[in-house]
Amino acid sequence: MTDRAAASPASASPSAAAHAPRAAEPDPAALRAQYGADGLLEAELPGTPMEQFEIWFAQALAAAEAGVLHEPNAMVVSTADADGRPSSRTVLMKGYDRHGFVFFTNYESRKARELAANPNVALLFPWHPVARQIIVTGTAERVGREETVAYFRSRPHGSQLGAWASAQSSVIAGREELDRAYADLAARYPEGEQVPAPPHWGGFRVEPQTVEFWQGRANRLHDRLRYVRTEADPGSAAGWTLERLSP
Repeated sequence: MTDRAAASPASASPSAAAHAPRAAEPDPAALRAQYGADGLLEAELPGTPMEQFEIWFAQALAAAEAGVLHEPNAMVVSTADADGRPSSRTVLMKGYDRHGFVFFTNYESRKARELAANPNVALLFPWHPVARQIIVTGTAERVGREETVAYFRSRPHGSQLGAWASAQSSVIAGREELDRAYADLAARYPEGEQVPAPPHWGGFRVEPQTVEFWQGRANRLHDRLRYVRTEADPGSAAGWTLERLSP
């Protein structure tokens, strides 16, 4: 037998190949994160969830400025179609007030079509680096056209063109189609020229029915305090009850 033949992979023992060491496969069950001990007490919370959201959002902004948290206004929006089939995606919250949370989208997108058929919606702010989550359930309705146009005017020029270029959620032949549409719009509306707000694009306001504030705690005994809407004015404490959920 020649040296070449001896070194040939074909001559290697199948059993030896089968027992060759392999890299360890990742094990999700082995991942462990220990949360801090700072808690969330009922007596410390204000009367309405939007007041509490304002407190936590300010702290999330501070964490973002410190490089701890990325995009604190990013939230997962979950919708369902008329048959109850769910879908989720991440969008950016662009405003909040005593009435709820606002985001903007193409009204012909999947999320908007599902909201037209079923206005029930859930939001999730996943602030994992600070061991916090905010979970909202409620109903969505379109904001007024004036509010949409005012926000559209505040967007960067490129983002304004993008709202026109993208037929959101539709199937396209390739990236070239999208880039070509954007280039055509950029030639039509150069930097500095006002871009009209698309008629098929605008905002939704999610009016909450429940708002849960989740704080990670040691030993998986997390704090979960949930505001539940009553029939009273949601802008006052009388409009909400506060309850603690078992983790």
